[in-house]
Amino acid sequence: MALTVWLLSLATTIRAQQLITQEPIRMSAKEAVDYALANQSTVKTAKLDELIQLAKNKEISGMALPNIAGTGSYQYNPITQKQMFNMRNFGLPKDSFTTVSFQLPHNMAGELRLTQTLFDPSVLVALQARKTLEDLVAQNVTKTQIDVKSNVYKAYYNVLSANKALNILSGNLNSLEKILRETQEIYKNGLVEKLDVDRLIVQFTNLQTEQTKLKNLIELGTASLKYQMGMPLKQVITLTDTLSTERIAADVLDMDKFDYSQRIEYQLLQTQKKANEFDLKRYKMKALPSLQLFGATGALRGSSTFDYLQTQMWYGYVNTGLNLSVPIFSGMQRKRQVDQAFLNVKKSEVAIENAKLGIDLEREQSASTFRNNVLTLESQEKNMALAQDVYNTTQIKYREGVGSSLEMTTAENDLLTAQNNYFTALFNAIVAKIDLLKSYGKL
Repeated sequence: MALTVWLLSLATTIRAQQLITQEPIRMSAKEAVDYALANQSTVKTAKLDELIQLAKNKEISGMALPNIAGTGSYQYNPITQKQMFNMRNFGLPKDSFTTVSFQLPHNMAGELRLTQTLFDPSVLVALQARKTLEDLVAQNVTKTQIDVKSNVYKAYYNVLSANKALNILSGNLNSLEKILRETQEIYKNGLVEKLDVDRLIVQFTNLQTEQTKLKNLIELGTASLKYQMGMPLKQVITLTDTLSTERIAADVLDMDKFDYSQRIEYQLLQTQKKANEFDLKRYKMKALPSLQLFGATGALRGSSTFDYLQTQMWYGYVNTGLNLSVPIFSGMQRKRQVDQAFLNVKKSEVAIENAKLGIDLEREQSASTFRNNVLTLESQEKNMALAQDVYNTTQIKYREGVGSSLEMTTAENDLLTAQNNYFTALFNAIVAKIDLLKSYGKL
Protein backbone atom coordinates (compact mmCIF):
# COMPACT_ATOMS: atom_id res chain seq x y z
CA MET A 1 0.00 0.00 0.00
CA ALA A 2 2.80 2.40 0.97
CA LEU A 3 4.62 1.58 -2.26
CA THR A 4 1.51 2.35 -4.33
CA VAL A 5 0.93 5.66 -2.55
CA TRP A 6 4.55 6.72 -3.03
CA LEU A 7 4.58 5.79 -6.72
CA LEU A 8 1.34 7.74 -7.27
CA SER A 9 2.97 10.71 -5.52
CA LEU A 10 6.03 10.32 -7.77
CA ALA A 11 3.88 10.28 -10.90
CA THR A 12 2.02 13.39 -9.71
CA THR A 13 5.33 15.15 -9.08
CA ILE A 14 6.57 14.30 -12.57
CA ARG A 15 3.38 15.64 -14.14
CA ALA A 16 3.68 18.79 -12.03
CA GLN A 17 7.25 19.26 -13.25
CA GLN A 18 6.05 19.17 -16.83
CA LEU A 19 3.66 22.07 -16.22
CA ILE A 20 5.79 25.20 -16.60
CA THR A 21 4.03 28.31 -15.39
CA GLN A 22 4.43 31.58 -17.26
CA GLU A 23 4.61 33.63 -14.06
CA PRO A 24 7.90 33.59 -12.11
CA ILE A 25 7.87 31.36 -9.03
CA ARG A 26 9.07 33.20 -5.92
CA MET A 27 11.38 31.02 -3.85
CA SER A 28 13.30 31.37 -0.61
CA ALA A 29 16.34 29.18 0.00
CA LYS A 30 14.23 26.91 2.24
CA GLU A 31 11.55 26.58 -0.43
CA ALA A 32 14.19 25.77 -3.05
CA VAL A 33 15.54 23.01 -0.79
CA ASP A 34 12.04 21.61 -0.17
CA TYR A 35 11.39 21.57 -3.91
CA ALA A 36 14.68 19.74 -4.51
CA LEU A 37 13.92 17.12 -1.84
CA ALA A 38 10.65 16.36 -3.64
CA ASN A 39 11.93 16.48 -7.23
CA GLN A 40 15.68 15.84 -7.40
CA SER A 41 16.47 12.60 -9.22
CA THR A 42 19.12 11.40 -6.74
CA VAL A 43 16.64 11.71 -3.87
CA LYS A 44 13.99 9.83 -5.88
CA THR A 45 16.50 7.09 -6.68
CA ALA A 46 17.49 6.75 -3.01
CA LYS A 47 13.83 6.49 -1.99
CA LEU A 48 13.23 3.85 -4.67
CA ASP A 49 16.23 1.91 -3.30
CA GLU A 50 14.57 2.10 0.12
CA LEU A 51 11.33 0.67 -1.29
CA ILE A 52 13.31 -2.07 -3.05
CA GLN A 53 14.89 -3.04 0.28
CA LEU A 54 11.48 -3.11 1.96
CA ALA A 55 10.25 -5.44 -0.79
CA LYS A 56 13.32 -7.66 -0.29
CA ASN A 57 12.61 -7.82 3.44
CA LYS A 58 9.08 -9.03 2.72
CA GLU A 59 10.61 -11.64 0.41
CA ILE A 60 12.87 -12.78 3.28
CA SER A 61 9.86 -12.96 5.62
CA GLY A 62 8.22 -15.28 3.12
CA MET A 63 11.07 -17.77 3.62
CA ALA A 64 9.69 -18.50 7.11
CA LEU A 65 6.18 -19.15 5.80
CA PRO A 66 4.88 -22.46 4.40
CA ASN A 67 5.61 -23.17 0.76
CA ILE A 68 2.85 -24.93 -1.18
CA ALA A 69 3.39 -26.18 -4.73
CA GLY A 70 1.30 -28.25 -7.09
CA THR A 71 2.78 -30.48 -9.78
CA GLY A 72 1.38 -32.65 -12.52
CA SER A 73 3.02 -35.07 -14.95
CA TYR A 74 2.14 -37.34 -17.85
CA GLN A 75 4.48 -40.01 -19.23
CA TYR A 76 4.03 -42.16 -22.33
CA ASN A 77 6.13 -45.35 -22.73
CA PRO A 78 5.91 -46.71 -26.31
CA ILE A 79 8.23 -49.55 -25.22
CA THR A 80 7.85 -50.46 -21.58
CA GLN A 81 10.86 -51.47 -19.55
CA LYS A 82 11.02 -55.18 -18.67
CA GLN A 83 12.86 -57.10 -15.99
CA MET A 84 13.83 -60.77 -15.78
CA PHE A 85 12.84 -62.83 -12.73
CA ASN A 86 13.77 -66.32 -11.62
CA MET A 87 10.47 -68.02 -10.88
CA ARG A 88 12.25 -70.43 -8.54
CA ASN A 89 12.19 -67.52 -6.07
CA PHE A 90 8.39 -67.67 -6.27
CA GLY A 91 8.09 -71.41 -5.41
CA LEU A 92 8.88 -73.31 -8.58
CA PRO A 93 11.09 -76.43 -8.05
CA LYS A 94 13.75 -75.44 -10.52
CA ASP A 95 15.16 -72.40 -12.21
CA SER A 96 12.74 -70.86 -14.64
CA PHE A 97 13.22 -67.36 -16.02
CA THR A 98 10.54 -65.01 -17.26
CA THR A 99 10.34 -61.29 -18.18
CA VAL A 100 7.86 -59.00 -16.54
CA SER A 101 7.09 -55.28 -17.11
CA PHE A 102 5.99 -53.17 -14.16
CA GLN A 103 5.15 -50.20 -16.39
CA LEU A 104 2.09 -49.28 -18.35
CA PRO A 105 2.27 -47.23 -21.56
CA HIS A 106 0.35 -44.30 -20.13
CA ASN A 107 1.03 -42.82 -16.67
CA MET A 108 -0.41 -39.64 -15.17
CA ALA A 109 0.05 -38.18 -11.67
CA GLY A 110 -0.78 -35.00 -9.75
CA GLU A 111 0.62 -33.87 -6.40
CA LEU A 112 0.19 -31.04 -3.88
CA ARG A 113 3.23 -30.59 -1.59
CA LEU A 114 3.66 -28.38 1.49
CA THR A 115 7.10 -27.52 2.87
CA GLN A 116 7.65 -25.65 6.13
CA THR A 117 11.06 -24.60 7.40
CA LEU A 118 11.32 -25.40 11.11
CA PHE A 119 14.92 -24.35 11.57
CA ASP A 120 17.36 -22.91 9.05
CA PRO A 121 20.32 -20.78 10.24
CA SER A 122 20.48 -18.69 7.05
CA VAL A 123 16.75 -17.87 7.24
CA LEU A 124 17.02 -17.04 10.95
CA VAL A 125 19.89 -14.58 10.44
CA ALA A 126 18.21 -13.03 7.40
CA LEU A 127 15.11 -12.36 9.50
CA GLN A 128 17.23 -10.79 12.24
CA ALA A 129 19.09 -8.55 9.75
CA ARG A 130 15.97 -7.02 8.16
CA LYS A 131 15.81 -3.98 10.47
CA THR A 132 19.52 -3.25 9.98
CA LEU A 133 19.19 -3.32 6.20
CA GLU A 134 16.15 -1.04 6.39
CA ASP A 135 18.14 1.39 8.54
CA LEU A 136 21.00 1.29 6.03
CA VAL A 137 18.89 2.36 3.04
CA ALA A 138 16.96 4.92 5.15
CA GLN A 139 20.25 6.50 6.23
CA ASN A 140 21.39 6.53 2.61
CA VAL A 141 18.24 8.53 1.78
CA THR A 142 19.13 10.99 4.56
CA LYS A 143 22.71 11.33 3.30
CA THR A 144 21.45 11.98 -0.23
CA GLN A 145 19.07 14.63 1.08
CA ILE A 146 21.87 16.35 3.01
CA ASP A 147 24.09 16.42 -0.09
CA VAL A 148 21.22 17.85 -2.13
CA LYS A 149 20.57 20.51 0.54
CA SER A 150 24.22 21.56 0.48
CA ASN A 151 24.30 21.80 -3.32
CA VAL A 152 21.02 23.74 -3.53
CA TYR A 153 21.98 26.20 -0.78
CA LYS A 154 25.33 26.92 -2.44
CA ALA A 155 23.76 27.33 -5.89
CA TYR A 156 21.00 29.56 -4.46
CA TYR A 157 23.38 31.90 -2.63
CA ASN A 158 25.73 31.99 -5.61
CA VAL A 159 22.92 33.47 -7.71
CA LEU A 160 21.84 35.72 -4.83
CA SER A 161 25.32 37.22 -4.36
CA ALA A 162 25.66 37.72 -8.13
CA ASN A 163 22.29 39.50 -8.20
CA LYS A 164 23.40 41.77 -5.36
CA ALA A 165 26.61 42.54 -7.24
CA LEU A 166 24.63 43.32 -10.40
CA ASN A 167 22.35 45.76 -8.54
CA ILE A 168 25.28 47.70 -7.11
CA LEU A 169 27.17 47.63 -10.42
CA SER A 170 24.06 48.89 -12.24
CA GLY A 171 23.88 51.78 -9.76
CA ASN A 172 27.52 52.63 -10.46
CA LEU A 173 26.84 52.45 -14.18
CA ASN A 174 23.88 54.84 -13.94
CA SER A 175 25.94 57.28 -11.89
CA LEU A 176 28.84 57.14 -14.33
CA GLU A 177 26.51 57.55 -17.30
CA LYS A 178 25.15 60.75 -15.76
CA ILE A 179 28.68 62.11 -15.22
CA LEU A 180 29.61 61.16 -18.80
CA ARG A 181 26.64 63.12 -20.24
CA GLU A 182 27.50 66.14 -18.10
CA THR A 183 31.17 65.96 -19.16
CA GLN A 184 30.20 65.70 -22.83
CA GLU A 185 28.11 68.88 -22.47
CA ILE A 186 30.98 70.64 -20.71
CA TYR A 187 33.33 69.51 -23.49
CA LYS A 188 31.00 71.06 -26.09
CA ASN A 189 31.41 74.36 -24.25
CA GLY A 190 35.20 73.95 -24.37
CA LEU A 191 35.73 73.73 -20.60
CA VAL A 192 37.28 70.20 -20.54
CA GLU A 193 39.57 68.29 -22.83
CA LYS A 194 38.48 65.45 -25.13
CA LEU A 195 40.84 63.21 -23.15
CA ASP A 196 38.55 63.56 -20.11
CA VAL A 197 35.55 62.45 -22.16
CA ASP A 198 37.45 59.52 -23.66
CA ARG A 199 38.55 58.30 -20.23
CA LEU A 200 34.98 58.33 -18.98
CA ILE A 201 33.78 56.50 -22.11
CA VAL A 202 36.43 53.81 -21.50
CA GLN A 203 35.24 53.52 -17.87
CA PHE A 204 31.64 53.33 -18.95
CA THR A 205 32.37 50.64 -21.55
CA ASN A 206 34.35 48.59 -19.03
CA LEU A 207 31.47 48.75 -16.56
CA GLN A 208 29.02 47.68 -19.26
CA THR A 209 31.29 44.70 -19.99
CA GLU A 210 31.33 43.76 -16.29
CA GLN A 211 27.56 44.09 -16.22
CA THR A 212 27.21 41.70 -19.19
CA LYS A 213 29.55 39.21 -17.49
CA LEU A 214 27.48 39.32 -14.33
CA LYS A 215 24.24 38.79 -16.24
CA ASN A 216 25.75 35.75 -17.97
CA LEU A 217 26.98 34.47 -14.61
CA ILE A 218 23.50 34.88 -13.12
CA GLU A 219 21.93 33.09 -16.09
CA LEU A 220 24.32 30.13 -15.77
CA GLY A 221 24.02 30.11 -11.98
CA THR A 222 20.23 30.08 -12.17
CA ALA A 223 20.33 27.17 -14.64
CA SER A 224 22.65 25.31 -12.25
CA LEU A 225 20.28 26.02 -9.34
CA LYS A 226 17.30 24.66 -11.30
CA TYR A 227 19.29 21.55 -12.20
CA GLN A 228 20.21 20.99 -8.55
CA MET A 229 16.52 21.41 -7.65
CA GLY A 230 15.25 19.07 -10.37
CA MET A 231 13.27 21.94 -11.91
CA PRO A 232 12.69 22.44 -15.67
CA LEU A 233 15.21 24.98 -16.97
CA LYS A 234 12.50 26.94 -18.78
CA GLN A 235 10.67 27.70 -15.53
CA VAL A 236 11.25 31.32 -14.42
CA ILE A 237 12.05 31.80 -10.72
CA THR A 238 12.63 34.80 -8.47
CA LEU A 239 14.87 34.48 -5.40
CA THR A 240 13.39 36.16 -2.33
CA ASP A 241 16.09 35.75 0.33
CA THR A 242 18.67 38.42 1.13
CA LEU A 243 22.36 38.22 2.00
CA SER A 244 24.10 40.32 4.60
CA THR A 245 27.14 40.10 6.84
CA GLU A 246 24.97 40.18 9.97
CA ARG A 247 22.79 37.32 8.76
CA ILE A 248 25.76 35.14 7.88
CA ALA A 249 27.50 35.73 11.21
CA ALA A 250 24.30 35.16 13.21
CA ASP A 251 23.18 31.85 14.71
CA VAL A 252 26.65 30.37 14.95
CA LEU A 253 26.71 26.80 16.28
CA ASP A 254 27.65 25.85 19.80
CA MET A 255 30.82 24.03 18.75
CA ASP A 256 31.34 22.42 22.16
CA LYS A 257 28.23 20.26 21.77
CA PHE A 258 28.94 17.55 19.23
CA ASP A 259 28.48 13.81 18.98
CA TYR A 260 29.72 11.67 16.10
CA SER A 261 26.27 10.13 15.73
CA GLN A 262 25.05 13.53 14.49
CA ARG A 263 26.91 12.85 11.24
CA ILE A 264 24.99 10.64 8.82
CA GLU A 265 28.27 9.25 7.42
CA TYR A 266 29.14 7.91 10.89
CA GLN A 267 25.66 6.42 11.27
CA LEU A 268 26.01 4.69 7.90
CA LEU A 269 29.33 3.12 8.88
CA GLN A 270 27.90 1.92 12.21
CA THR A 271 24.94 0.34 10.45
CA GLN A 272 27.20 -1.22 7.81
CA LYS A 273 29.24 -2.75 10.63
CA LYS A 274 26.05 -4.32 12.06
CA ALA A 275 25.23 -5.70 8.62
CA ASN A 276 28.73 -7.22 8.38
CA GLU A 277 28.30 -8.73 11.85
CA PHE A 278 25.08 -10.40 10.71
CA ASP A 279 26.98 -11.71 7.69
CA LEU A 280 29.61 -13.19 10.03
CA LYS A 281 26.87 -14.75 12.17
CA ARG A 282 25.26 -16.26 9.08
CA TYR A 283 28.45 -18.05 8.02
CA LYS A 284 29.12 -19.28 11.55
CA MET A 285 25.61 -20.72 11.85
CA LYS A 286 25.97 -22.60 8.59
CA ALA A 287 27.57 -25.33 10.71
CA LEU A 288 24.18 -25.99 12.35
CA PRO A 289 21.70 -28.47 10.88
CA SER A 290 18.51 -27.40 9.14
CA LEU A 291 15.12 -29.03 9.63
CA GLN A 292 12.10 -29.01 7.33
CA LEU A 293 8.61 -30.43 7.65
CA PHE A 294 6.95 -31.68 4.50
CA GLY A 295 3.60 -33.13 3.56
CA ALA A 296 2.22 -34.22 0.20
CA THR A 297 -0.96 -35.61 -1.27
CA GLY A 298 -1.67 -36.70 -4.79
CA ALA A 299 -3.18 -39.24 -7.14
CA LEU A 300 -1.86 -41.35 -10.01
CA ARG A 301 -3.05 -43.85 -12.57
CA GLY A 302 -1.47 -45.99 -15.22
CA SER A 303 -3.28 -47.36 -18.25
CA SER A 304 -2.64 -49.37 -21.37
CA THR A 305 -4.65 -46.82 -23.36
CA PHE A 306 -5.11 -43.06 -23.08
CA ASP A 307 -8.48 -43.14 -21.37
CA TYR A 308 -7.97 -40.38 -18.81
CA LEU A 309 -10.96 -38.44 -20.09
CA GLN A 310 -13.19 -41.28 -18.96
CA THR A 311 -14.23 -41.96 -15.42
CA GLN A 312 -11.69 -44.37 -14.05
CA MET A 313 -10.21 -45.23 -10.70
CA TRP A 314 -7.37 -42.97 -9.50
CA TYR A 315 -5.07 -44.08 -6.71
CA GLY A 316 -4.47 -41.41 -4.10
CA TYR A 317 -1.73 -41.16 -1.52
CA VAL A 318 -0.69 -38.96 1.41
CA ASN A 319 2.74 -38.71 3.01
CA THR A 320 4.42 -36.48 5.56
CA GLY A 321 7.75 -36.35 7.34
CA LEU A 322 10.85 -34.37 8.26
CA ASN A 323 13.98 -33.53 6.31
CA LEU A 324 17.11 -33.05 8.39
CA SER A 325 20.29 -31.75 6.79
CA VAL A 326 23.49 -31.91 8.87
CA PRO A 327 26.67 -30.30 7.45
CA ILE A 328 29.64 -32.55 8.11
CA PHE A 329 32.50 -31.37 5.92
CA SER A 330 32.38 -28.51 3.40
CA GLY A 331 35.94 -28.63 2.14
CA MET A 332 36.89 -25.82 4.57
CA GLN A 333 34.76 -23.42 2.55
CA ARG A 334 32.66 -22.35 5.56
CA LYS A 335 35.84 -21.65 7.56
CA ARG A 336 37.16 -19.41 4.78
CA GLN A 337 33.80 -17.63 4.53
CA VAL A 338 33.85 -16.99 8.28
CA ASP A 339 37.39 -15.60 8.01
CA GLN A 340 36.38 -13.22 5.21
CA ALA A 341 33.28 -12.04 7.08
CA PHE A 342 35.34 -11.48 10.24
CA LEU A 343 37.85 -9.38 8.30
CA ASN A 344 35.01 -7.33 6.83
CA VAL A 345 33.84 -6.54 10.37
CA LYS A 346 37.38 -5.44 11.23
CA LYS A 347 37.46 -3.27 8.11
CA SER A 348 34.24 -1.62 9.28
CA GLU A 349 35.84 -0.86 12.66
CA VAL A 350 38.87 0.69 10.95
CA ALA A 351 36.58 2.73 8.67
CA ILE A 352 34.66 4.02 11.70
CA GLU A 353 37.84 5.14 13.47
CA ASN A 354 39.12 6.78 10.30
CA ALA A 355 35.74 8.51 9.82
CA LYS A 356 35.98 9.95 13.34
CA LEU A 357 39.40 11.41 12.54
CA GLY A 358 38.09 12.77 9.24
CA ILE A 359 35.06 14.32 10.95
CA ASP A 360 37.31 15.96 13.56
CA LEU A 361 39.52 17.40 10.83
CA GLU A 362 36.50 18.57 8.81
CA ARG A 363 34.99 20.28 11.87
CA GLU A 364 38.24 22.08 12.69
CA GLN A 365 38.80 23.16 9.09
CA SER A 366 35.22 24.33 8.53
CA ALA A 367 35.14 26.25 11.83
CA SER A 368 38.46 27.95 11.08
CA THR A 369 37.46 28.71 7.48
CA PHE A 370 34.14 30.15 8.62
CA ARG A 371 35.76 32.43 11.23
CA ASN A 372 38.37 33.67 8.77
CA ASN A 373 35.82 34.21 5.98
CA VAL A 374 33.52 36.20 8.29
CA LEU A 375 36.46 38.39 9.35
CA THR A 376 37.41 38.84 5.69
CA LEU A 377 33.81 39.67 4.81
CA GLU A 378 33.56 42.31 7.55
CA SER A 379 36.87 43.81 6.42
CA GLN A 380 35.86 43.85 2.75
CA GLU A 381 32.49 45.39 3.61
CA LYS A 382 34.23 48.27 5.40
CA ASN A 383 36.72 48.58 2.55
CA MET A 384 33.90 48.76 -0.01
CA ALA A 385 32.13 51.46 2.02
CA LEU A 386 35.38 53.44 2.19
CA ALA A 387 35.96 53.05 -1.57
CA GLN A 388 32.38 54.24 -2.15
CA ASP A 389 33.01 57.35 -0.04
CA VAL A 390 36.22 58.10 -1.97
CA TYR A 391 34.35 57.64 -5.25
CA ASN A 392 31.48 59.92 -4.15
CA THR A 393 33.95 62.59 -3.00
CA THR A 394 35.85 62.33 -6.29
CA GLN A 395 32.58 62.78 -8.20
CA ILE A 396 31.78 65.94 -6.25
CA LYS A 397 35.27 67.33 -6.85
CA TYR A 398 35.02 66.52 -10.55
CA ARG A 399 31.65 68.24 -10.90
CA GLU A 400 32.99 71.31 -9.13
CA GLY A 401 35.94 71.43 -11.47
CA VAL A 402 38.65 70.75 -8.86
CA GLY A 403 39.16 67.10 -9.81
CA SER A 404 40.40 65.34 -12.94
CA SER A 405 38.97 62.52 -15.00
CA LEU A 406 42.07 60.50 -14.11
CA GLU A 407 41.12 60.69 -10.43
CA MET A 408 37.62 59.62 -11.40
CA THR A 409 39.00 56.60 -13.29
CA THR A 410 41.23 55.63 -10.39
CA ALA A 411 38.41 55.94 -7.86
CA GLU A 412 36.08 53.96 -10.11
CA ASN A 413 38.62 51.14 -10.54
CA ASP A 414 39.29 51.05 -6.79
CA LEU A 415 35.55 50.88 -6.08
CA LEU A 416 35.04 48.10 -8.63
CA THR A 417 37.91 46.11 -7.13
CA ALA A 418 36.55 46.61 -3.59
CA GLN A 419 33.08 45.52 -4.69
CA ASN A 420 34.40 42.39 -6.41
CA ASN A 421 36.41 41.51 -3.30
CA TYR A 422 33.32 42.04 -1.13
CA PHE A 423 31.07 39.81 -3.22
CA THR A 424 33.73 37.10 -3.37
CA ALA A 425 34.06 37.29 0.42
CA LEU A 426 30.25 37.26 0.78
CA PHE A 427 29.87 34.06 -1.22
CA ASN A 428 32.86 32.39 0.45
CA ALA A 429 31.41 33.19 3.88
CA ILE A 430 27.97 31.72 3.16
CA VAL A 431 29.54 28.60 1.61
CA ALA A 432 31.77 28.27 4.69
CA LYS A 433 28.70 28.47 6.93
CA ILE A 434 26.95 25.74 4.91
CA ASP A 435 30.05 23.54 5.19
CA LEU A 436 30.23 24.27 8.94
CA LEU A 437 26.61 23.25 9.47
CA LYS A 438 27.19 20.10 7.41
CA SER A 439 30.33 19.17 9.35
CA TYR A 440 28.37 19.34 12.62
CA GLY A 441 25.43 17.39 11.20
CA LYS A 442 23.11 20.37 11.44
CA LEU A 443 22.32 21.02 7.78
